[in-house]
Amino acid sequence: MSTLEFFEKVMSIRERGSCAAVATVIRTKGSTPRETGAKMLIYPDGQIFGTIGGGCGEGEVIEKALIVMDRGIPLHHQVDLTEGLMYEDGGICGGIMDVFIEPVT
Repeated sequence: MSTLEFFEKVMSIRERGSCAAVATVIRTKGSTPRETGAKMLIYPDGQIFGTIGGGCGEGEVIEKALIVMDRGIPLHHQVDLTEGLMYEDGGICGGIMDVFIEPVT
C-alpha cells in the first residue's frame, strides 16, 4: 500500500459522502508489529485497508473505530501487547502502541 493510494481512498470516501475511520500509530514502546506512522482505514462493515499489525490488537482498534464512526469523535486507544507473553504460539510482540482513531466524513 502506498501513501498516495491510502489517501486516494480517504478522499474517495469524503467525495462520496460515506464514512470510515483512520487509525494511525502515534507512539510505540517496546516490540510492536508496526512503526509510528502506520495507518489503517476502517470501513463501517469492519473491512480494512492497510494494517497496524494484525491480530487481537488490530481487532481492538477496529472495534473502537466503529464507535468513532458512530459518534463522529476521534479517540486515543492504547494497544497493550505485553499481556499474554507466556502464550505458546509466540505471537505476542511485547510492546505497547498508542493509536489515534479519527472519523472520515
